[in-house]
Amino acid sequence: MINYMKSETYRLLRKKGVYITSFICYLLIAAAAVILYSTGKIDSDFPYATSKFFYSNVIASGTLIIIIGTIYNSALTGKDNSLLKQSISFGISRKIIFWSKLVLTLGSFLLICVIGMLLMIVLGESLFVDEHHAVGNFLIASLNMVPIVVSGFFLTHVLKMLKVGEAYIIIILLFVYAFSENLLRLLLRPFSGLNELYKYTPDALLDENLMSYLNDAAQINLTYWIVGFLISGIALLIGANRFAKQNID
Repeated sequence: MINYMKSETYRLLRKKGVYITSFICYLLIAAAAVILYSTGKIDSDFPYATSKFFYSNVIASGTLIIIIGTIYNSALTGKDNSLLKQSISFGISRKIIFWSKLVLTLGSFLLICVIGMLLMIVLGESLFVDEHHAVGNFLIASLNMVPIVVSGFFLTHVLKMLKVGEAYIIIILLFVYAFSENLLRLLLRPFSGLNELYKYTPDALLDENLMSYLNDAAQINLTYWIVGFLISGIALLIGANRFAKQNID
């Protein structure tokens, strides 16, 4: 397993798409900070040149971050999946392949996210007026997002390993993380006792997290972690079992 992970790590480090995507994300963060700062200097009445608003762009982008995560997952589950047959022929078990690719791509994705958050905090505290508890609320709200975002990454990994097309993966992610609240609300409205389940959909929780942050009421909520773990557990359980049985062309 160690040798396989070393070879996958080497392959991951040589993926230009990972570096290009990371650079673009960091560039956009810096550009947003500069635009807000410059506009605030030009117009003293501009209400959005604050660290609180600057940080809110991340808290409001949970679904977008999940979509971006597909790029990092694809580093080892895209064209590299054509090498699966070769790896299996060399005696590498499907279990090792499935989990090694997940651990490495998730690790790189989380590292990029952490660096991005540090960059935002540095820019936010350097360029904007110091707002009481802004950084603390940002970190708490970001921590609430972690299980939801990671569950999206796990779901992406499962779909990629099962050879689901890119377009279908995006549709599924949008359905689960952007539209499930409204759809579930409509479907379960006639059923008493079930019509409140929409509040526990990923997009409803992400919206709630954003509102709590904007209202300076951000706090750790176990509901996010329970829902995230449920989605992650179900996706990985089904995905690992299906991958162990699927034909490798």
